[in-house]
Amino acid sequence: MLEILSLMALLVLVLLGATLGWLASILARTEGPADILRQIALGLVVSVVAGAIANDGTMLGSLSLLGLGLGLAVSAVALVLYHAMRSRKAGSRA
Repeated sequence: MLEILSLMALLVLVLLGATLGWLASILARTEGPADILRQIALGLVVSVVAGAIANDGTMLGSLSLLGLGLGLAVSAVALVLYHAMRSRKAGSRA
């Protein structure tokens, strides 16, 4: 039973991060497949890492509300920073 709960917690964080990355690509009107996949991967990785840190480095047991909220917040911040750096880089090229 414990393995199922930890797997579900990990799955929730993976889906949360991937969804945030996908939504960020829509909001930023990113059209390149590589950019979209990069944003999805960034959201996924940051969400899982932040959720694991909030759960004391483990997914055993279940995902706490703090872990879920932190995964959501940190993923959103990371994606905003990614877009800010990307647009600044594109602006300096012009």
